[in-house]
Amino acid sequence: MENDQTIKSLATLRVAIGASAWATPRLAGKAFGLDAAGNPQSPYLARLFGIRDIALGVGTLSTTGEAQRQWLTLGVVCDAADAAAGVLAGRAGYLPKVATVLVTATAVAAAGMGLSALANSEA
Repeated sequence: MENDQTIKSLATLRVAIGASAWATPRLAGKAFGLDAAGNPQSPYLARLFGIRDIALGVGTLSTTGEAQRQWLTLGVVCDAADAAAGVLAGRAGYLPKVATVLVTATAVAAAGMGLSALANSEA
């Protein structure tokens, strides 16, 4: 039962963050320390991220068993890629240090929740 709560929490957070990024992309970017005003294309990119997270969350919430494991696995892959992107952006200098830490830590935390859910789910 505890694992079900982890899965539900992760998926619900995905939907909430994704909906926020899609509906209010500049505000969502600011919450992660990004300079939305300095990059006029940022709302477009935030919405791409947002709808992806909504899809991952809804897919996870609306399935069970092996199908749910596949959604969780896709989420972990996306989160790992997001964490790597955060590190690369920080190293390249086009993300400030605070933003680098915020986006990378969030992605690592989500990947950890996904991995935990996968490890504790029935194969």
